[in-house]
Amino acid sequence: MSTPRLSEQSAPATEHAEPLGQPIRGPRALGDSWPRFWQLTYNIARSEFKLKFFGSALGYLWQVMRPLLLFGVLYVFFVLVFHVDRAKGAAGHVYGAQLLGSIVLFTFFGEATSGAVRSVVDRESLVRKIQFPRLAIPASVTLLAAFNLALNLVVVMIFAVIAGVRPMWSWFELPLIIAMLALLASGVAMLLSALFVRFRDISPIWEVFSQILFYASPVILPAEAVRSELGHGHLDHILYHVYTLNPLVTIFQQFRHAMINGATLSAGQIMGSWLALLEPIALVVIIFVLGFWVFNREAPHIAEDL
Repeated sequence: MSTPRLSEQSAPATEHAEPLGQPIRGPRALGDSWPRFWQLTYNIARSEFKLKFFGSALGYLWQVMRPLLLFGVLYVFFVLVFHVDRAKGAAGHVYGAQLLGSIVLFTFFGEATSGAVRSVVDRESLVRKIQFPRLAIPASVTLLAAFNLALNLVVVMIFAVIAGVRPMWSWFELPLIIAMLALLASGVAMLLSALFVRFRDISPIWEVFSQILFYASPVILPAEAVRSELGHGHLDHILYHVYTLNPLVTIFQQFRHAMINGATLSAGQIMGSWLALLEPIALVVIIFVLGFWVFNREAPHIAEDL
């Protein structure tokens, strides 16, 4: 009985061999398990929340004091010195509560986006060594900002009630307002955190752009004031339309109307019609989808790019 040749014995092994140099894809943005993703996101955010105030004498009070200090400075200049509240008629009623509410909302947006810029790079050692859904990193930054927002909104509503605001049915709009703001912040956070891995100029650019957004949103001045100033001429109408395309204008103005002062114009009235609100809402959806698409595309090779 003859034995098979060596080439015949080794043929099946080499026939199905994997080609060398095949790229290895890293973990995806979300992973295969939604419960694991949300549990990981929550645990990271909770740990960061505790570590942020570890060893601090005042603890969580610092998170409340930060927007209050900014509110105090702006309130002195724009109310006690320039009397902005008197110049705007009914919209200026309880202006202090409106101002504080807008500052708190923008603080959440700023913390979620600015904190997400370096979030992946700052966790380089974790990203290189552990397999986990990469999206949990910017998502945990947004969730941490949401924890702080919840604390600050309690302060806003206490201040509003003391200032004379009474409960309104429109308070039930708050979850929708916060959801739209969170969706916008999450989209920007995903986009910035993914781009910063490749382009480190993103950080200073976003610092400047966020300052522009602060003054281009109805934080200090209600949208009614901008509307009265840009209500004349074709060019002014174009500028006002660009102004109202900013989703933060819709969110902050509706918060003022629904939560603080029903005498202020709603977001739909500011835009001219409720149908016009589809433009900033569509922009929020586009930013979120774009942010997720970019992050999901970059996620598998983030470790290699760091």
